[in-house]
Amino acid sequence: MIIKRILVVLFLIPFATAFSQKENNITFTKADTSRVNLLLSASKSNFSKAPDSAILIATQAKELAEKVNYKEGLATALKNIGIGYYYQGKDVEALNYWKQSLEIFKSIKDEVGASNILNNIGAIYFNQKDLTNALDYYLQSLKLAEKTQDKLRILTALNNIGGVYFEKPATHDKALAYFLKSLPLSEELKDSESYGTTAANLGEIYYVQKNDSLALFYFNKAVKAFNDSENSPYAYNNLGKVYDRQQRFDLAIAYHRKALDIAKKLNGTLDIVQSLMGLAKTNISKKNWTEALSYLKEAEKLAFKHQYSGELKNVYESFANVYNQTSDYKNAYVYQYKYAAIKDTLYNIETDKKLGTLQFDFEIQKKQSEVDLLTKDNQLQEENIKRQKFAKNAILVGLFLIMIIAAILYRNYRRKVKTNQLLDKQKAEIEGLLLNILPEEVAKELQATGEAVPRHYDEVTVLFSDFKGFTAHAEKLSPQELVKELNACFSAFDEIIGKYNLEKIKTIGDAYMCAGGIPIENKGHVSAMVKASLEIQEWIQYNNAKRNEQGLPPWDLRIGIHVGPVVAGVVGKKKYAYDIWGSTVNIASRLESSGEPGRVNISSAIYEIIKDEYPCTHRGKIYAKNVGDIDMYFID
Repeated sequence: MIIKRILVVLFLIPFATAFSQKENNITFTKADTSRVNLLLSASKSNFSKAPDSAILIATQAKELAEKVNYKEGLATALKNIGIGYYYQGKDVEALNYWKQSLEIFKSIKDEVGASNILNNIGAIYFNQKDLTNALDYYLQSLKLAEKTQDKLRILTALNNIGGVYFEKPATHDKALAYFLKSLPLSEELKDSESYGTTAANLGEIYYVQKNDSLALFYFNKAVKAFNDSENSPYAYNNLGKVYDRQQRFDLAIAYHRKALDIAKKLNGTLDIVQSLMGLAKTNISKKNWTEALSYLKEAEKLAFKHQYSGELKNVYESFANVYNQTSDYKNAYVYQYKYAAIKDTLYNIETDKKLGTLQFDFEIQKKQSEVDLLTKDNQLQEENIKRQKFAKNAILVGLFLIMIIAAILYRNYRRKVKTNQLLDKQKAEIEGLLLNILPEEVAKELQATGEAVPRHYDEVTVLFSDFKGFTAHAEKLSPQELVKELNACFSAFDEIIGKYNLEKIKTIGDAYMCAGGIPIENKGHVSAMVKASLEIQEWIQYNNAKRNEQGLPPWDLRIGIHVGPVVAGVVGKKKYAYDIWGSTVNIASRLESSGEPGRVNISSAIYEIIKDEYPCTHRGKIYAKNVGDIDMYFID
């Protein structure tokens, strides 16, 4: 797992004298400390773009500082030479100059300079995976920084110590402690990059611990701090990774795309590859195989061009997984082979790093001559030949094993097809049952988060209906006949309101309740509800005509409709029920009870919306229990 770290903090002596520079050749008229400082500044400006020039200029500063006995300048010049070598990836040389610089800073009792160098030396050991020495130097740096109250170096040391502890899961609690100390200090210093880095570190730890809520909290802080800078794709991709694990795929894709857009804008090729991989993995989770393959191909092309071996390993592994899932065993075999080959290559690189670390420690401790180094190189070449032979044999064995595994996978695939079909069927049945109980959007929210947040709606149309004389019908029918009649009516109502994209809320006895404009707010729900109510009454008339032919009494229906604000949500922990509350619901109920069989009784609020579409009869103000006088209208 990659974690962002602050490894090198540069410290330079202030200066105020102007200088002239042409193609890195600087001419001075006086050999004094000001000229040393000018050279030091010039070397600093070349660290990243031209480290060889930085080393050359810092060496001039070193010689001049020695000539005028300017120890502070000499210590800084040695440090700058080391930084130049660090940028070139020459850790041995960098460490040699930094240790010389440290001794001079100590001799002149410059504790700020010493703290800076101790931190940089710790970074070298960290790069070499010598965590014990790295931690020792970082702690020394922190001690001096706290003594001098140098908040910037305290911040750097805290971050780096946390980075060391992050390397091992067993010490993640210690890493957390140091990162949490660093975070408020970054905020105090208004150092947004450090704040973003620390927040991202915390998010990484919580992600590993599967504490998604805290991981999201800190990754979002990192995004805000980075503010679409070069480190932003790292934070956005981590957000996508968390949402992918939570199966909130739309959010995961949105954040990976955001990371990709910023990476492309800043031409950050590694971030582009990682963003493409994030999009691919989320589409794999969604079983969108075509989309996943498209992103993988794009990532593979870029990773191969820039030789990002670690990313290529992930790409090949994902390719093999997708082709296996889609039963394309030929391509699955090809990419499994590529994955095994690059994994072996990375193993060799890791071995090289370990050998390099041994060589590094040997050089630092013994300072052997060039002859010794050549001898060591010959030994490494012999090791490399042996390793290549081993790799070749391993590949052959690996190919044989892959063929066996492919055969086993194909056999198992046939067995799993039926099981997967059964599971898919059961999943569809479960989701279908849930959608019969709750609106689709509410069901998805419950599945994704485990809860449905109550919402306020400014305008919802509510319909109530019930049957006149239902008690008399119930007394004349058996329970089975009564339920059969109600089921026929309510099933017809369900079909009608579904046709008009309305939402059934519930039935209570012979009462039927539905609403328009929830859970997704939409225009035209009032008109849709009126059309549905008239169609329901038409169906009742048709059904009563059939009953009359059979010599059965009619079932007369009253309907009341009102529109206004409501609160909607899911109540209870068992047998979930989606319901609505508010005065709008109460008024709709009173309109129904104040209506007449076969008619649709509406409020003035409904009338004002539909009066140009339907002829209505004003009934005047009619008293409704617990509500008062209400203007009511029948739709003719």
